[in-house]
This record gives sequence, C-alpha cells and structure tokens, in this order.
Amino acid sequence: MSEFLKFKCDLDNFIQELQTILESNTNRVEELLQQTSKTYSTFVKPLQMMEEKLEHFFTPLSHLNAVNNSEETQEVYTQSLPIITEYSTKLSQNIEIYKAYKKIQINEKESLNYEQKRVLSLNIEHFELSGAHLDADVKKRLEEINIRKSELTNNFSQNLLNATNDYKYIITDKEDVDGLPSSEVENAKFEEEGVTKYKFTLQMPSYIAYMTYGKNEKIREVLYKAYVSRAPENAKIIEELLALKDEMSKLLGFKNYVEYSLSSKMAKNEDEVLDFLQNLLNNSKTQAKKELGELQKSAPKDLRSFDTAFYSELLKKAQYNIDEEEYRPYFEQKNVVNGMFDFLNKLFGMKFVKVEEKLWHKKAFSYDVYVGDTLRARIYLDLEARESKRGGAWMHNYQTHCLNEKGEEQLASAFIVCNFPASSDTNPSLLRHDDVVTLFHEMGHAIHHLLSTVNENEVSGVNGVEWDAVEFPSQFLENFAYEPQVLKMFASHYKTNETISDTMIDKLVRSKNFLSAMGMLRQLEFSIFDLKVHNGVYNEDEVQNILNNIREETALIKTPQYNKFQNGFAHIFAGGYAAGYYSYKWAEVLSADVFYSVIDEGIFESKTAKSYLNVILNGGGAKSMQELFKELMSRDPDTTKLLRLNGIE
Repeated sequence: MSEFLKFKCDLDNFIQELQTILESNTNRVEELLQQTSKTYSTFVKPLQMMEEKLEHFFTPLSHLNAVNNSEETQEVYTQSLPIITEYSTKLSQNIEIYKAYKKIQINEKESLNYEQKRVLSLNIEHFELSGAHLDADVKKRLEEINIRKSELTNNFSQNLLNATNDYKYIITDKEDVDGLPSSEVENAKFEEEGVTKYKFTLQMPSYIAYMTYGKNEKIREVLYKAYVSRAPENAKIIEELLALKDEMSKLLGFKNYVEYSLSSKMAKNEDEVLDFLQNLLNNSKTQAKKELGELQKSAPKDLRSFDTAFYSELLKKAQYNIDEEEYRPYFEQKNVVNGMFDFLNKLFGMKFVKVEEKLWHKKAFSYDVYVGDTLRARIYLDLEARESKRGGAWMHNYQTHCLNEKGEEQLASAFIVCNFPASSDTNPSLLRHDDVVTLFHEMGHAIHHLLSTVNENEVSGVNGVEWDAVEFPSQFLENFAYEPQVLKMFASHYKTNETISDTMIDKLVRSKNFLSAMGMLRQLEFSIFDLKVHNGVYNEDEVQNILNNIREETALIKTPQYNKFQNGFAHIFAGGYAAGYYSYKWAEVLSADVFYSVIDEGIFESKTAKSYLNVILNGGGAKSMQELFKELMSRDPDTTKLLRLNGIE
C-alpha cells in the first residue's frame, strides 16, 4: 500500500520541476506509443498513473494559491497555467492515443471489467470533445483557446479576490454597530489614535454580519453596492470567455457551448434542463410571492435588495422566536467537527484519527480515516477565514483510490476548505447554523471521494461522475445537519457544556424552510442565466439584458441597476459550472429522494443508508449515476421529494 503524500510545494523551483515532469511524461507517452501490442495494462494503466502523479505535484500549488494567496503563489501559478494547459491540450488531442484506446476497446471487449470499460469510453469521449480526431490547424486553434481560457478564468478569480480584499468600510459611531452580535463587534473593533473604530469588509463573515444585523440602512446599501459591483473588469473577461467557448464548441461540431457541456452530463439537452427549471419556477412562485408579502409587512417601507437579509432576520425572530446568535455558542467549531465525525461513525462506521504533521497553515489539520479497523483515506481541514484565502467553501481531491501499475493500492486524500469566523486566543470560532450545513455539505463531497473502492483512478471517487450528479452526495449529507438526533451529537454550549434544547432544535427545524421559495427563485435565476448566457456570444450589455429579462420572472424585488452580479459569478466563469449550474437542483432531486428514504426508515436503522455506502460512496464514477441510483433505489428519482425538502407545496 502506498503512503500518503507529504504536503509540500517548492515555489522557488516549481516551474523548473514542472517542466522536467512534463518533458519526462511526453517522452513516456512516446515510449508507450511505440509498443507494437498495446493492452489496457501496458498502455492505459501507465498513462492513467502518469496523470495521477502529475496531479499530486500540481495540486499543492493550486491549493496554496487558494488558501495562502500571495504575490509569489499568484506569480508561480500564473506562469504554470499556460505550461500545463499546453501539455494537457496536446495530450488530449493526441490522435495516436485516441486510436490506441479505440483499438483496445474492441480487442479487449470480453476481458475488461466494467471499471476499465468506463475508463475507455470516458477517455474516448474526452478525446472527441478535445478535437483529437480533427485536423492540425483546428487542434492548434483549440490549444490556443484552452490556454487563453485558463488565463482568463485565473484573472477572473484573482480580480474577485483582490476586489474583496481591497475594500473596507470604517464605522466610527458606536450606534451603527448596535444590534450586531458581540462576537462580530469584537472582530470588527480596532483602535486608531485612541479612537475605537469598526472595520467591515466584503469577506463573507464580515459582510453577512452587517447585512443581517446592521441597523443603519445607508451603510447596508454602501456595503451591498460595493459587494454586487465588485471586479467590473471581469465584464470584459466574460465577453472574451463567451466568444472563446462558442468558437471552441463550433470547432468541435456543437451548436453552442450548452450543447457541448451537456454532451457529458446526465441531462440530455437544453430543453430538458430548461423545462426542469421552469417546472420548479412554476411550482415555487406562488409561495415565493406569499413569503415576500410576509417579509414586506415586517418592513416600514418598500423593501430593497439590501434590506432583505436584515428584515428576514427580524421576521425569522418574530415568526420562530429564533435568534441566530443564540445558537452560535452551541456550534463551537471543534465540537461541530468532532460531532460530525461521531455521526459518520454511527452512520457508516467511519473513524477519524488526528495526524500530527506540519501543513500550510497553523489552523489546518489532517485526520486518517478508517472504516471499521481498516485505514481508508486521509482528510485535510482548513476551516477559518483569513485575508490570504479565496472566499467560499470547497472540497478538492488530492490522491485518488486505485491500484497502480504494480497492483499496489493507493489510498485517497482530499482537502475541505471553508471560511468560518476565525478563532483567536480569547475567542473560539462560533459557527452559524448555515456554516454547520456548509461543513456537512463539503464532507459529503469528501467522503464520496475518500470511500471509493474503485481500482481505476480516472473513475474512482469523484472522478468520472457526471457533473450534474456530483452534488448529490454533498446535498444528501447536508440535510442531516437539521436532524434533531444528529444535532444533539455535537450542539452543546461551549461554556456550560449544556446540550441544545428540544425547543431550540424545533425552532431551527421549523425555520429551515423560512423564505425557501424565494431562495429557490434565486437559485433558478442563476441556473437559467448560466444556460442562456452560454448559448451564444454576447457583449457586456447583452449579458446584462439576458440577466434583466430572467429577473423579470425570478426577482420579486427590483434589482438595482448597479448590481453586476455576473462579474462575481465565479462558479460559471472561473469554476467548473459553465452551462452546468442547474446541476445543484438536478442533483438535489436525487439527494432529497434518498434522504427521505433514510429518514423514513430511521436514520441509524436505515437499510438505504448502508446501501448508500456500498453503492454510491464505494462506487465512485465507475458507473453512470443514473445506473447507480437505480441500483440503490430500484426505480427512477421522485422529483416531488425536492419540493418536500424545501417545504414547497
């Protein structure tokens, strides 16, 4: 069994080492192609493991650039992108590899197992989507497009991070922070020339705190405006990205980028996805209007976009007598993490043992993961917000479970990164319940990767899973963060150790679907915009018009003209969700269906939960999720469970 990798990244020599590895890989590809008789084990497997090892080398740099961003990481990462993109593009367009795969697929049809057959079919599809079968001029242009796209997406991310970090709003009047949680006031407070002041930023914990509790609406508007108009230079990046994606899709024989994107997903075509989204919109709109009516009653004048979080909090308190701040002492970060581990142990037999190793930051930790007494994986957690860290939360795979060329087992490892309130020597990190849900969500992704028993790395863990199914395991797990018996496993007051009361849990559960139909409309707005903006080439004004037209149907409160949400929509312009943002809702249908089966059977007595471990988590991407879902549930997904989950009638 191979060892877990030691996390290291030598920034000084990274580019040189990368070039050496890529040169060696290129020579190795040529050697493999020289073989007269190519088989799965002598050709496909060595190629797979070569790419896996390249991931092992490159991942620490992309990880550092996201969690400890500095001028040095930016520079090395920016320099490395065109180098690795050029290499990957050439490899994905190598017609000889493509031909060899097709030949092996025919020659070894009877002897290959389903995992190996899936590797071949996905690779052949990938080659065709990369233009391997096209002429040299087209391939050269596709390579140029890929390099430029990777530069643009990196610039988009960096612009967003810089704009978020560069902004601060200083409050000098103590009255303007009245009503904010004491922990947020403490985090914002600083002394300057003997005067106490309060700094608010566009970092998520700080921004959300003022938007939710800040009584001064002028300050709320200033912060909101700064947030929704961040990174205006990204508008031109969007224009160029759309043009490049459209050109690439047409070169590959697709009508537009949406058709290209959906060709490798569960959903069949744009109409099917738009019908699915429209159906959710039709089912949610009446309830959303009702919710807005309730919200409007709690406000003294017509609601504006920068008012909703503030008045929602007031209404939530009034309707459910629920104060988010009252809950935070029960969600001390370490207790939540340990409680989540206990829950996973009870549900799936997983154990987490802390590893003492030096990582990229003193607030990062690693754990070895056992199922029963068997070591299965390693997980890294980096959970607290800091300036050098990209916003949001994510899981990223590092090593993938597989057998290498010698038949030795390689175990999996993965990172979970969040931006929770920072702890200090005097203050612990106290989470909002939303943060708890986020942690469970990312852990759902992580165990999907870590518990795979698949032996081919390209279809093991999250690899090979259709993009519109990849959120299924994360959403499935996050739903348990509202279950009373799960909450009682970790929600205890960090000072008194008192377990959260049934009354508090009841209020939390009842408030779960507070304004859920309005939330549904917002997500549908993002999903529809993503599809419509990716079905052609549009300039800055046209992009805005597309969004405005969608908002006519989805935004119940008029959005101000200065709101340029698209310039911060990193999921689709700097992440992997282009023409695929609908995947969140698509996967939620699967997750809600399985979740309610587990709940209805009794969480810890559930046969479906045990099958879920064996079929979905162990199964990785070695079969289509459609096939795995049918194997698990013996039927097609039931879409009504999604509405039940969201409390929508």
